[in-house]
Amino acid sequence: MHKRMKALGDLIQLHSPHLICFQEVTPNIYDIFQQSSWWKGYRCSVSNEMAFTRPYFCMQLSNLPVKSFNCKPFSNSIMGRELCVAEVEVETDKPLVIATSHLESPCPAPPKWDQMFSKERVYQAKEAVNFLKENPNVIFCGDMNWDDKLDGSFPLLDGWVDAWAQLRPGENGWTYDTKSNQMLSGNRTLQKRLDRFVCNLRDFKVRTIEMIGVDAIPGLSYCKEKKVKTEVKKLVLPVLPSDHYGLLLTISNQ
Repeated sequence: MHKRMKALGDLIQLHSPHLICFQEVTPNIYDIFQQSSWWKGYRCSVSNEMAFTRPYFCMQLSNLPVKSFNCKPFSNSIMGRELCVAEVEVETDKPLVIATSHLESPCPAPPKWDQMFSKERVYQAKEAVNFLKENPNVIFCGDMNWDDKLDGSFPLLDGWVDAWAQLRPGENGWTYDTKSNQMLSGNRTLQKRLDRFVCNLRDFKVRTIEMIGVDAIPGLSYCKEKKVKTEVKKLVLPVLPSDHYGLLLTISNQ
């Protein structure tokens, strides 16, 4: 885990993002991040006290001036999911709100394999967009766990855009991909655009979006057992910074 978190830190140092949104941060990960050289350049939405009271959480970091950090629990979540909102100052007359979340996760399991929590996820997406819509410049990003086949189109209001669909039409944008991410090659096949940036911007324009964290960490591997018919195979697989690829969005003044 320490090597994976160092690889995440290397990505942060490489790209120097003004704002970072993490999902599924554990107290352990928070502790490792705090001791990293890049940490001091950011203000964090999660205090020390808060970080050690929960098993995992979303977290926002900013090296821009922050007016406020807030969290709003979703009214229907049984997984403790919430909308985290940062209001930052880019220029005095151009407020910018960055929100992140980890929407309700699908949990397929025996006997029926049908606990997909699609209704809850769709409700949460609508709740988030409706809560954020009053802001003139808003970016909502995160692990949406979104499945277009199951959940339908992401519920965008007039003026909102899905940054990947807008900037890279025709590209699949799979941030969870058991075929291209060799770390996941022992898992059942799944290729989905689970992670997204949706935006409604009056004073800014979405410029580029790219996938990061797509390379294996040199010299690192792990073992996984996979049952193939009646045989159990031992796989030695590479390790990536995360099981999801990261997304990096660039916006600019109009």
